[in-house]
Amino acid sequence: MRLLSATFLAGVMTASAQAQTEPQQAAETAADDPQGGNEIIVTGSRRAVSLQDVPINISAVDGELLQANRLDDVGDLGLYTPGLTVPETGPRTANSIVMRGITSGGPAGTNRSTAVGVYLGDIPLYVDFKFLDINRVETLLGPQGTLYGLGTLAGAIRYIPNRPNFSQAQLEAHTRVYDVAHSDGVGTVFDATINLPIIRDKVALRVTGGNYIDPGFMDSPFLVQQLGVSLPQPNFNDPAAVAANLRRGKDLNDEQTYAVRAQLAFDFGWLRPTFSYIRQDTKTHGTQVNGGFGARYTLNENGVPFPDGQCVFANCRGVLGTGKYENGGRVEQPARRKLDLFAAEVEVDLGDIAQLVSATAYSKQKLHSQGDIADLLLDLDYDYELFPAFAGTTTSDSDPKQFNQELRLTSTHGGPINWNLGGFYNHYKSYTFSAERIPGFPEFGRANSTGRGSLYGTLYQGLVRPDGLEYISFTDTYTKEYAGFAEATWHITSKLQVTGGIRYYKYKSYISGATDTPLLAGGRRRTPYPLIQFDPSRIRTGSTNDDGFVYKANASYAFSPDLLVYGTYSTGYRIGGVNRVAPCIIPLPAGQNVCALPNELAYGPDKTSNYELGVRFSLFNRMLQGTVDVYNIDWTNLQLGSQTANGAVGITANAGGARSRGVEGSLSLNLGRFNLSGNYTYLDAKLTQDAPGLIGGISNNFNIAGAGDAFDGDRLPGSSRHAGSVTATYTVPLPSGDDLNFVWSTAARSNTYSTTGLRGYGEVIPGYSTSRTAVTYKTKAWEASLFANNVFDKYAVSSVSNDYTLARANDGVLIRSYGFGVIQPRSIGVEMRFHY
Repeated sequence: MRLLSATFLAGVMTASAQAQTEPQQAAETAADDPQGGNEIIVTGSRRAVSLQDVPINISAVDGELLQANRLDDVGDLGLYTPGLTVPETGPRTANSIVMRGITSGGPAGTNRSTAVGVYLGDIPLYVDFKFLDINRVETLLGPQGTLYGLGTLAGAIRYIPNRPNFSQAQLEAHTRVYDVAHSDGVGTVFDATINLPIIRDKVALRVTGGNYIDPGFMDSPFLVQQLGVSLPQPNFNDPAAVAANLRRGKDLNDEQTYAVRAQLAFDFGWLRPTFSYIRQDTKTHGTQVNGGFGARYTLNENGVPFPDGQCVFANCRGVLGTGKYENGGRVEQPARRKLDLFAAEVEVDLGDIAQLVSATAYSKQKLHSQGDIADLLLDLDYDYELFPAFAGTTTSDSDPKQFNQELRLTSTHGGPINWNLGGFYNHYKSYTFSAERIPGFPEFGRANSTGRGSLYGTLYQGLVRPDGLEYISFTDTYTKEYAGFAEATWHITSKLQVTGGIRYYKYKSYISGATDTPLLAGGRRRTPYPLIQFDPSRIRTGSTNDDGFVYKANASYAFSPDLLVYGTYSTGYRIGGVNRVAPCIIPLPAGQNVCALPNELAYGPDKTSNYELGVRFSLFNRMLQGTVDVYNIDWTNLQLGSQTANGAVGITANAGGARSRGVEGSLSLNLGRFNLSGNYTYLDAKLTQDAPGLIGGISNNFNIAGAGDAFDGDRLPGSSRHAGSVTATYTVPLPSGDDLNFVWSTAARSNTYSTTGLRGYGEVIPGYSTSRTAVTYKTKAWEASLFANNVFDKYAVSSVSNDYTLARANDGVLIRSYGFGVIQPRSIGVEMRFHY
């Protein structure tokens, strides 16, 4: 097995490989090392070359390692890739990628354009993607905007799929069955790949598909039996009352995902088109959030907050007494994400001068989610809690559509200079509609419209909507982005080379949106039952645009085939945009407002300047290989997660400046039967300027002056200062010619912050380690494994949902939205693979 979980330096190729261009499958898979090393061919520089011979920072994890460690998506990859953090948030939300401390802001942020460009081959991806039939995954650290269409702020991740084989029919199948601790269900995975040469050496079809069923492990013991009728907070001392009003939801963070990818490829010599279709559908019944377990303001079983300092992660119970792997949700919170992507990748050889590559993609998504709206309304304190059966839902539906076109010319003429020249166009648009409903409340309010508080008197001076539609909003957004980029490398000598690059970008984003309150008198007039509509007087618009340049300079020197040093200066950017929150009506109308103020409506681009030095070495005929790099990133106008002042909706906001610096090192030892690889990252990321009001949306009862301000020197959220992993494998050859493989890997990271500098009632999220192991019997035709993930059943927090000021009561009704994202507990199972 080739093990390359460590980081290796790669980039612009040596002259000997200049004519090999991506995505030629022969070049990508020609990784057999005649010296018995652990060589992989990578194409991150837009040319195929050994990972050992190219001088920018890149890590590569091959398909065998993905399979051996059961790395199913980028969330798993983050444990084994230096500089990369991917907090585990469960299947309900897409993974947020943090690279070298740079992110779109964590759970509160709504910026769809992350700091990291993600590609499937040459096709940009904007969704989580299962690692089905993947040849390898390449992670390029540092801005890559002069080489790729996506304007990467921190780096890029490329999933390189196995391409259709024109000469050989192939069939592969894989199945996995496993048990998850603290769960009542059984997990299963099944995937298969078939490759058919339709016309030998000319036309081939490759189809892969998979079905993933994870049983989940998070329970909700306080779901109401019937919305609008059942009491969410009955007399807990009366078992009959509890049983009559509440039910327990089991394993609600389950996942059901099916995915399919079909590739039809043609080879006409000078013309090589590949057409692809991808479908992925994921659904779940709830969140992976542990309800308020272990914070300073966590309530005890009697609803009384623990005094400050008396409650720690290990010994407190959450709201309503919830324990590990439980939350206090009143309703199920299902979500579904469906993706269809159509792509065409075309290679055209232009004589012996250059190769033209065109990558065209169109994707459409359908996103649906349902949440518990009661906690937000309790915090806003509109007196809905006076309704004894107060519980409600908010539903959201969105239909993002995206069209991308990237054109690239890559030189093939040889000589001391090679170059890339490209253009990029991206058009994104999305319509989102959200609705909040409180069943049973209209009837209660009508019966109590006098003498029960101003809310009911205001609501019911006239007709009432019987559907309990309390709030509606829509946003209609689009973004158009254009870019041109170029990069050239001059091989001054066989050992010395220099590279320069430049990019020009331009974008514009636009939003139209509205909100309304159909239960209030004005809302009922504008939206009479049963209509759901928006009066033109409620609609507001906004836009933002910008353009600019980014640059790159790189130099490397090979002292010998076994020692390479390099230095890079590169700048990166991430486009700005509009937050997908309806603009506020100014002046604000009386009553409930969930909207974006003018200063919250849009955010500007952020930029990075990256300085990096690295060295790569190979010793003992490549048995021992290692890399070390140091870097400093200056980050200006950074995009971080914030919240609106009205409604506490997650948005993206700009702060003045920050810097991230660190050291990344890796080592790989190959002793034939025994392989050991490991990596270590030190990261120090902090603000360099004050950022007043950065952390908004703090609970009404705790929103004191300055609580949301952040300051120069405050540590950035989302990533650990120390992180690393170790993977060991041992192979035992058997007399039958088969092999018995043993794999053990451990990944560890130190603590992270939930907010910048812990401002706005942020928390320190403790560090943790987790281990995986497997024993595999391998033949030429099949293999069987026994495995365990999270071997020691570690309970670990990966993120914080909201903040601990929400662990309180309003008029005696408990708010339940504070909690922790947690990692999956131990899973043990078996899996089989078949090859034909």
